[in-house]
Amino acid sequence: MHPAFSIIFFTSAAGAGYGLLALLGLLAPFGLLPESPLFGLAALALALGLVVAGLLSSLAHLGRPERAWRALSQWRSSWLSREGVAAVATFLPAGVFAIAWIALAATGVIAGIAGWITAAMAAVTVYCTAMIYASLKPIRQWANPWVPRTYLALSLMTGALLLNALLGVTGQAAGWSSLLALASVALAWAAKEGHWRHCATARPVSTAETATGLGHNGSGHIGRVRLLDAPHSEDNYLLKEMGFRVGRRHAVRLRVITRLAAFALPAALSLGALVAGPGALSGTLALLAAAAAALGVVAERWLFFAEAKHTVTLFYGAGEA
Repeated sequence: MHPAFSIIFFTSAAGAGYGLLALLGLLAPFGLLPESPLFGLAALALALGLVVAGLLSSLAHLGRPERAWRALSQWRSSWLSREGVAAVATFLPAGVFAIAWIALAATGVIAGIAGWITAAMAAVTVYCTAMIYASLKPIRQWANPWVPRTYLALSLMTGALLLNALLGVTGQAAGWSSLLALASVALAWAAKEGHWRHCATARPVSTAETATGLGHNGSGHIGRVRLLDAPHSEDNYLLKEMGFRVGRRHAVRLRVITRLAAFALPAALSLGALVAGPGALSGTLALLAAAAAALGVVAERWLFFAEAKHTVTLFYGAGEA
């Protein structure tokens, strides 16, 4: 068993796309981005392309993708439905912003209003995605406030790195974009370390004894509960999705890879781009920073899903969850 690649790709690609889209919507109206229609077209195509690719990947994870539209009706109670509604709704202001930027002046009133609404909707969509997992109380690794913080911070980081790379490779690098990339990396790194620290120190919410009620009798402790026979002969959905077994050695290695690829390397390369100034070297360093972060975030996402332990695993031999 291993985390589904479709969900890893969805949360990584869509998060980066929404991060870039939000930054474009916020910064273009202030004249901080090139007003060139070609740059606007390329930047928006990259952002929306990542978003669409991520959404299509999430559909591939469903058992009946053709029924996905029905999930949109449950927005009152489901974070998954709210995510879908927010994702669809984001395309409307994003389309207006794209037309206003490409056909009109990027600093115009229409582009400004549409851009800010697009940025807000992108942030709301990422938050809804995070809450899909943070709302699952049976999974202590997810049911904590660090999950939405990390999702939003990683989205901002990958978006800022992509924006810095776009400006660099088009020969329009700016010192502020490298500084933004550095600041976003620091913020995302701090959020991820906080999440890991929380998971390491949080006590298990349940054990096999508390789950079965067999750990104690009226007069005292009976003993440890152990599994004699599995409830059924085949894996169910929860075991496939949230019952992974990740060795401590592999988890430590993946955390090292995440720290290096997602945070340390992008920070160092972005700093190099800032020092190098406008030119081919700066663009290359910024592009490498974005590529390293993409690989690092994939490792972080894999570990995020692999370390999740649903309390249902207590009935399949796990000692605690």
